[in-house]
Amino acid sequence: MTNAGQIASVCIVGGGTAGWMTAAALANRLAGLGVAIRLVESAEIGTVGVGEATLPHIRAFNTTLGIAEPELMRATEATYKLGIEFCDWGRIGDRYIHPFGNYGPSDDGIPFYHQWLRLRALGDPGRLDDYSYPVIAAEANRFRHPAATPGRVESSFGYAYQFDASLYAAFLRRYAEARGVERVEGKVVDVALDGERGDVRHATLEDGRTLAAELFVDCSGFRGLLIGQALGSGYDDWSRWLPCNRAVAVPTDSKGPLGPYTRATARTAGWQWRIPLQHRVGNGHVYCSDFISDDDAEAQLVANLDAPMQADPRRLRFTTGRRQDFWKRNVVAIGLSSGFLEPLESTSIHLIQDGITELLALFPTRAFDAGDIGEYNRRMALHFERVRDFLLLHYVATQRDDSPMWRHFRALTLPDSLRHKIDAWLSRGYVVPYEFGLFLPPSWVAVMLGQGLVPRGHDPRVRASDDAVLAARAATLRAEVAAAVQATPDHADYIRQSPAAAGLGVA
Repeated sequence: MTNAGQIASVCIVGGGTAGWMTAAALANRLAGLGVAIRLVESAEIGTVGVGEATLPHIRAFNTTLGIAEPELMRATEATYKLGIEFCDWGRIGDRYIHPFGNYGPSDDGIPFYHQWLRLRALGDPGRLDDYSYPVIAAEANRFRHPAATPGRVESSFGYAYQFDASLYAAFLRRYAEARGVERVEGKVVDVALDGERGDVRHATLEDGRTLAAELFVDCSGFRGLLIGQALGSGYDDWSRWLPCNRAVAVPTDSKGPLGPYTRATARTAGWQWRIPLQHRVGNGHVYCSDFISDDDAEAQLVANLDAPMQADPRRLRFTTGRRQDFWKRNVVAIGLSSGFLEPLESTSIHLIQDGITELLALFPTRAFDAGDIGEYNRRMALHFERVRDFLLLHYVATQRDDSPMWRHFRALTLPDSLRHKIDAWLSRGYVVPYEFGLFLPPSWVAVMLGQGLVPRGHDPRVRASDDAVLAARAATLRAEVAAAVQATPDHADYIRQSPAAAGLGVA
């Protein structure tokens, strides 16, 4: 039962991952409040549907909905993910893994990597990766859930999923409809605005039906039917920093070991992804059309596949950037209608999750308070801008100059926010913390060190420790990580022998 000021009706325009994540979250959070939720989508309109890699935060989203992990994994042909492997980014031939976890334990508040920097200055302490359980496990194609015993090296890491995004949307559709969300089949062809307030009053479908609501959520994809076309929210184009504007994607058969990680390999005019699922591998080439033709980009992708294709390559176009207003009047944009950042760090689904989380935190009344709207827009702008800076870091922390694209990035003027972050790191290994921001300091450490940005100094407090003691601790930690990984099951076997098995079958 609604009260006088409570929103009584919500209309979500568009399905896909964004639409059904929003529908599922609203149905769960607003249960018992008498809020009618409808989602309109057309079977004729395809979804982008190539995002298949996630970040650990998706587990919290699913847990909030009461979704059991094995059920999710069976339904989406999912595998586990310990991080992202980056190949050829700093220099051709380089590789490193950005893990979902820290490097070694802190000592009296000093991150372990400062100890490693100290030992590096004295000699060769090995790779920083050698102190990361998720990195070494990923390299060995092994996985287990984090140990329940605190303090063990195999207890302090996160994990995510690699899944079929279309199957995930279908799974959440079943979830949402079982909790009262009404799906309407149809194509929106017109939007009517209120003459006085300028709010969206109703959406008109191709067959003449109208859908009215008090709150609209625009999940219509790049078109931005409500937020852009109807309400005129502008778009901040970030092509000057992230010029990749096209992609070609194709699924292939599975071949070789089942890696618990996503791979991103730098190419001459962009980068190529590889995402292993239970039943297939997702592949794609993100590129900039200023530096390579569509045909050549597709040919480069096909030439670098490691297994037969299961379908014809599919081409996509996009412009990196974000809406100037994510929430305007009675419309909130979530998903591609709110902006797009290339999926180099698997952030697409996470930005959907951010949009939903912030909407629930600031869920409006019928008055649509301007302060709530302004705060939502401020938070979402920060989410997008922090991800933008992190993605750009991959392109500018490089010694590559072997093609026009890489020379473009070598000469690029950086956003002040990223320049400040890099300068602080290069001085003494300090990672400037954020109040809002998806990526925590270990992620910045992984990319900056992985791509050759080595600080000139380190935290001076490390010098208070005896160097021999530091070296002995480091050697012990490396041995603990190696032993823990040796005792970790093979990734594919772990899935086969669990209730999560789908395409891999059961043992």
